[in-house]
Amino acid sequence: MSGPVPAQPGGVFVHPLSYVRAERGWTYQDLVTVIARRVGNMARRREKAWRWEHWGVVPDRETQLALAAELGVAEELLHTRPWPGWLPVGDPIRVDFSWDQTGSLLALNHALEKAMMDRRGFLRLTGSGLAAFATDWLNVEPAQLTSILRGGRISEEFVTQIEAGLPRLRVLGDSYGGQRSRKLIDAELGMVAEVMDKSSYNAAVAQRLHALAAELGRLAGFASFDAGLHSAAQRYWVAAVHSAHAAGDRAVGANILKSMALQCKDFGNFADCLTIARTAYESAGEITPRTASMLAVRLAGAHASVGDTAETHRLLSIADTQFGRGTRTDDPAWVGWFDEGAFHDHVSVCYIDLGNLRRADSYLDKARTGFSPTRRRDYATYLIRRAHVQNGLGNADQAGDLLHQAVPLIEQAPSQRNIGKLLAVRDRLPNDTRRSDLDQRLSTLTG
Repeated sequence: MSGPVPAQPGGVFVHPLSYVRAERGWTYQDLVTVIARRVGNMARRREKAWRWEHWGVVPDRETQLALAAELGVAEELLHTRPWPGWLPVGDPIRVDFSWDQTGSLLALNHALEKAMMDRRGFLRLTGSGLAAFATDWLNVEPAQLTSILRGGRISEEFVTQIEAGLPRLRVLGDSYGGQRSRKLIDAELGMVAEVMDKSSYNAAVAQRLHALAAELGRLAGFASFDAGLHSAAQRYWVAAVHSAHAAGDRAVGANILKSMALQCKDFGNFADCLTIARTAYESAGEITPRTASMLAVRLAGAHASVGDTAETHRLLSIADTQFGRGTRTDDPAWVGWFDEGAFHDHVSVCYIDLGNLRRADSYLDKARTGFSPTRRRDYATYLIRRAHVQNGLGNADQAGDLLHQAVPLIEQAPSQRNIGKLLAVRDRLPNDTRRSDLDQRLSTLTG
């Protein structure tokens, strides 16, 4: 097939099967019809296909074999890649770039070429491939930076001007949402990549440029993650980790891996989440206490997601001790968001995952005053999280009120991630008038 595959309404392929249908121009009814032709006794109801995509229902083996035959997929793949892993869903996320400056530039250019057009709202890099990538990052030592002579000479003052724009880009997504911010961040990353590719600079400038690319790639990845474009996020983050490696900055790379772990957790890939979060924690090198606390909390959350209570508590104790040591002048700028409110908020997630909702609520109460008015996206996430806890504690009316408060924040800072979390809590509310009122407001977000 030539040309880009059209995305579904809303612009995102929510499941590998949605990509397959779009590539072949199939409706849900077309899909069940082509399967029925091969199976023979299958009821041709489009609702079946809808449930495969949206409810996580796994088709039976006979149905999968019929679909595989229709798609030209070898039967052996159904054994090695369980549903929906064997579905043909376009080009993979490349991770085979060399761990040097050349590989870093290739990874950046590959991400810039592919990520903005990648509308796949599901993960492409999982399991052993993701773990191997993280292990490479952990074990490969940075190469000596050398001067590259290709074009005009880049001065340190020029790099300083670019670096001065990073604070604005860091708050952009939180204030206006990932979908609105990702194009601007991608453009900034593209400019840095072009400078690196076509200009000359000494080793000190090269190191700063690679560090810039790493941070911009992290921001572009998180904006894509927030917008529900998960394959695009992985592309940016793979490139960003390579840039961090080329810059010799272990802490920046660990921060990127931390985001990749969160994405795995959102998809229920708890084993991958734990692997990546542990790698981030162990690979960070010499870091400030605030940075160590942030990474420890994320690793604690990964252990909580698999029900490891003892390790969760051990890591939370480390995080609390490190956080108590306060801020330092050498704290990296990208850890500035991890203030007291964020710390308590992230600890609450650990207790939610462990099933201790009352302990979680006490930490959420401590976090309540820690959000500035400009952090709309984070505050909406907080409100949704607290609504989940209140509903679990039997306070449905309060949960509904919290979700109502989150809606205008999501309108101001659109976030597919927050919308998905809000709808999940809404579905657990009692079916009464309060939920009906909420549904009317949600129609502005979901169409």
